[in-house]
Amino acid sequence: MTIQKAVPGAWAGALDSGDPKGRKGPGRTALVNGATGGIGRAVAERLADEDFDLFVCARDADAVAETVAVLRAKGVKADGLAVDVREPEAAGELVGAAVACHGRLDVLVNNAGRSGGGATAELTDELWLDIIETNLNSVFRVTREMLRRGGAVDRGWGRIVNIASTAGRQGAAPGTPCSASKHAVVGFTKALGLELAATGVTVNAVCPGHQGYADAVAGMVGHLAGDAAAAVTAEAINVCGGFESY
Repeated sequence: MTIQKAVPGAWAGALDSGDPKGRKGPGRTALVNGATGGIGRAVAERLADEDFDLFVCARDADAVAETVAVLRAKGVKADGLAVDVREPEAAGELVGAAVACHGRLDVLVNNAGRSGGGATAELTDELWLDIIETNLNSVFRVTREMLRRGGAVDRGWGRIVNIASTAGRQGAAPGTPCSASKHAVVGFTKALGLELAATGVTVNAVCPGHQGYADAVAGMVGHLAGDAAAAVTAEAINVCGGFESY
């Protein structure tokens, strides 16, 4: 796989999905991790409503099975895997299973994450490393596997959406590990978006400000996953009710 240099306007030919009902997903597949509750569940259901076929994951096998059943009831092909994305080998297992199920991977939503913090002087290495592993390293590993095995670059169309946080745009105290990890996710998003700019694969981050915005975040992800957002890449977009303005 060869990544081309960015060419201004390289996205311009892919703005219309051609679907007369305005659906974004027919024939396309999406992988959502951390998909059994909160923002991840809302995103998975939104993409199913847009007719994306889905592959989902979380650590709880029963929750994964229940989520898959809900998605299948919406009339799309869906499956899932219980996996802990903190484990280094999990990314290959997850993406491999998604590609084996659907034959391709068009959209990746990196949603798995955790909060946590406290007074920095009192933080343990264990807590710090667990938050970095969950919020940052998993994003890198799963994204890398998607680019290697999903086929999006070769097809000239793909979407990567990383769920970050307003804590990744400004400090959140007491929460240095969460802020550090989410700032890094935003930086990773911007750098990879530029790297892939000429390939038809866009990379964006959505930054929620409160858990109550799950449906609004899902709506933004749904937009970014479609053809109409082909010109949007390397962006970190707040969905926070103006919280970051204060």
